[in-house]
Amino acid sequence: MNKRKIGGGYEAKAAGFLQRQGLAIKEKNYRCKMGEVDLVATDGKYLVFVEVKYRSDGRSGASLAAVDRKKRRAISRVAQYYLVTHYGTTEIACRFDVVGFDGEEIRWIPNAFDFCT
Repeated sequence: MNKRKIGGGYEAKAAGFLQRQGLAIKEKNYRCKMGEVDLVATDGKYLVFVEVKYRSDGRSGASLAAVDRKKRRAISRVAQYYLVTHYGTTEIACRFDVVGFDGEEIRWIPNAFDFCT
């Protein structure tokens, strides 16, 4: 199985997990000229941009550690573009979550990082 297919499977698992936690999934694999974000959801008053990471084992580090500054900046740019194109403003309450899979263990970090410039 290729990496894209494996990633898609874990993104679907993350979406199901987040729905069970009360979030509503608005978009999966949102892509634009600024990049992509795995999931866009709502959680109460928040618009939530979610990055999903999977590691089959610890050889390449923990899944959550893979969301480095470069990745956070890329997600922030996508979020800014999404807000402007969908809402006409960046003045929307939003947050950035990360869902990590290490093997079959799932970890969710709401508000994992702030907007990065």
